[in-house]
Parts: sequence; C-alpha cells; structure tokens
Amino acid sequence: MGSYSILIGLSLAIMLSYLFDLAARATKIPSVLMLLLTGIALRQAADYFDVVVPIPKVVLEIFGVIGLIMIVLEGALDLKLSRDKAPLIRRSFFAAVLMLVVQAAAIAGILQLWLGVSFQTSLVNAVPLAVISSAIAIPSVANLVGEKQEFIVYESTFSDILGIMLFNFALQQNFAQGMSVVTFGRDVVAVLIVAVLSTAFLAFLLGRIRLHVKFFLILAFLVLMYSVAKKLHLSSLVLVLVFGLAVNNAELFLKGPRMRKWFQPEKLQEEVHQLRSITAESAFLIRTFFFLLFGFSITLSSLISGTLLLQGVLIVAVLTAIRYFYLRYIARTDLIPELFIAPKGLITVLLFYSIPEQHHIGEVGENILFVVILLTGLLMMAGLLLAREEPEIGEY
Repeated sequence: MGSYSILIGLSLAIMLSYLFDLAARATKIPSVLMLLLTGIALRQAADYFDVVVPIPKVVLEIFGVIGLIMIVLEGALDLKLSRDKAPLIRRSFFAAVLMLVVQAAAIAGILQLWLGVSFQTSLVNAVPLAVISSAIAIPSVANLVGEKQEFIVYESTFSDILGIMLFNFALQQNFAQGMSVVTFGRDVVAVLIVAVLSTAFLAFLLGRIRLHVKFFLILAFLVLMYSVAKKLHLSSLVLVLVFGLAVNNAELFLKGPRMRKWFQPEKLQEEVHQLRSITAESAFLIRTFFFLLFGFSITLSSLISGTLLLQGVLIVAVLTAIRYFYLRYIARTDLIPELFIAPKGLITVLLFYSIPEQHHIGEVGENILFVVILLTGLLMMAGLLLAREEPEIGEY
C-alpha cells in the first residue's frame, strides 16, 4: 500500500468521524459505536479481498494512552470549581468509588465461581469491566446541560482514576494483606505530591513561554509524566486531572502577590482557551483512530457465539443492577439518563492489555470486552434518547 493511499484512508477516516459526531447529535447514537462498527466492517472487507493489515497491539495501546490523557484533560478544562459545586463533586466521587468496588467484586465473584481461578486473578480481570470509560462518556453527554453533564464528567473521570488505582492494588504480590494497604497509601501520597509539583511547573511554563510552539510541549510533558508515573505503578491519570482543573480554575489557587507574580493568572487564563481547543482537536483525532483500529482488530466470526453473548449480557446485567440499586436507594437521585450512562471502552481495553501473563484468563478476552463495550454503548444510547432535552437545574 502506497503512502498516498494511506493518506487518503486517514483523511477519509477523519472526515467520517466528523460526520459521525454530527449524526450522534441528531440521533443520540454514540459516535464511538459507529466507529467500532465501521472498523468491523472494514475488517470484513479486508478479509473478503484478502488484504492483510497487521495491527500491533502496541499501536492500540499508544493511541489509547494518548487518547485517554487528551479526553480527561479536555473534560477537566471544561469544569469550573466553586463552593456550590462541592456537593456535586463529593456525590460523583462516592458514586464512582462505591460502584467500582462493588461491581468489580461482584464480577470477580462470578469469574471465580465460573472458572475456578483465584480471587486475585478474577479481580484483576473484573476491574477493567467495571470501570466507566470517560473517553466515551464525556463526549457523549455534550448535549446534556447543567449538573447532569457535570456529574457524568466527574463520575467517569473519577472512575478511570480509581479504576487504575484498584487495578494496581489488585496486582500487588501482597494483595489482601495488611502491607498492601500501606503500599497503596504510599503510592497515593506519592502521586498527589508529583501531581501538585508537575502542575505548578506546567502552569509556570504555560504562562511564561512566548514562542508560538508551546502547547504541544505542555502536552508532551504531560504524556511524559503520565508514562513515568505509570511505569512506577502510580495512578498517573491524577496528574492530568489536577493539571486541567488547576489551570482552568487558577483564580482559586493563586492567592497572594507572590503567587500571582510567579504564575501570572491573567496571562494563564488567556492561554487556556487555546489549550482547550487544541486538546479537543487532539482528543477527537486520537479517539477516531483508536476505535476504528480496535473495531478492525475484532473478528466478526468469533463474536457469533451464543455463549459469548450470554456471558456479555450477564456481566452487563450485574453491572446495571448494582448501578440501579445505588442510584435508586443510596444516592436517591434520577435514573435517567444516569442509570444508562456507564459505558466501557478505552480504559477497559488499556487495563486489559496491562494484565500480566500469570493473571490472564483464556475465557476473558478481547471478544467479551467488545460485547460488553457494545452492550453498554447501546444502553447509553437508550439513556440519551430517554433524557429530557432541558434537564432542570438542581435536580441532584
């Protein structure tokens, strides 16, 4: 395949993704579902014409990591912090942590009973299935307004961060022992310290650099810090969230003449709009290629299995039942569209690819991931269709 043919294909993919975004606003069908199905269709066409296009798993991982960083940063740059938002943030945090832990434990119990593997191995495989994908949830609720949108943005972002933390916790050799809690607490403190220091450095650069090329330097530094923290098994997504919230709410954090002199919040705010625009464009681009490639990596014939579909339906039913119980009886909040907007996606795939060989379960593979992603995506579509166009302010 020649270079111009590849460029034509890439250009068509971007234009198609843009059309999918327009269609999603009109139909409430998530654009990522359209991208996944397009990827599967392209795979069928390639198989029919005997065209072999190998896609190394590392390519998917790279697109996934960069896409996750951009999407979480995009969501954080859209959130304004204030005292009246504290209850909303607190509710979304507790919703994310409680449902993540209970859902992961429930799925782990099912896998342990069904397959007879250890609970640790079951939990390692269950966490990716319990995490809400901010990569899908955040862009899909763009048409919602007010606290409903903000709740989903916060909850899905917290779910990503806490999911990575729980996944790393489950991988510890001293799992379920007292020492593991100490190690986990140490890692949390370490990542918070690194998040504050790196955010201060990045904010300083953003307000001081006067060269035309600076935003991708900032983004490159974010990717670097994320990757280094990930190498150290820290919950590196906290770095991205803290940076986005800090630069978008600089007036809350930069108090006193010395702080204002060093970080120049007025100039910083002038740069945030352009950073937000570049981040949104980058997130759109990376998301497009990731979900197309993931769909292309799926073999349709392997999905046509009654057992596989039954397993996927069972997992999604358990996840939805737990979410319903929490929203209905504990949070006592609205069910529509919140009950249905808990999609699995990019973070699910990334965590699955991070599972060490000794914890791999043959029956839990990419195909069941795709079924769960597809079913939760369809549920999200149903929730968005049922949602009112103008939700009332202060419903939480």
